[in-house]
Amino acid sequence: MIDHVGIRVSDLTASTAFYRQALAPLGYTVLMEFDFGVGLGHDGKPDFWLYPGGPGGVETHVAMSAQDRATVDAFSAAAQQAGAAVTISPRLHPEYHPTYYAAFVTDPDGHNLEAVCHRPE
Repeated sequence: MIDHVGIRVSDLTASTAFYRQALAPLGYTVLMEFDFGVGLGHDGKPDFWLYPGGPGGVETHVAMSAQDRATVDAFSAAAQQAGAAVTISPRLHPEYHPTYYAAFVTDPDGHNLEAVCHRPE
């Protein structure tokens, strides 16, 4: 199951304003803002991210839900064995929320893939 996705935009401020207005009828609001991007979502969970940079670099970010932390660890190992570069090894990311456990890899085409478990261990 997909947990969240992200896209690169050429003007983060303008795109944030656009998506804030365009997605408002769907119940989306800006829920998180960092130097690296803006997370929009509903029900308290950002599931659509905007990243500065426009074309080039990592074009797409897709995060898949994992049932537990061991599955996140297994994803990271399997992706690395398949040829992905590990960009962030499995760990907690309290900057998102206290039980956000995730690993990030870059596939052979430069796409950023993540496995995430939101449950406490």
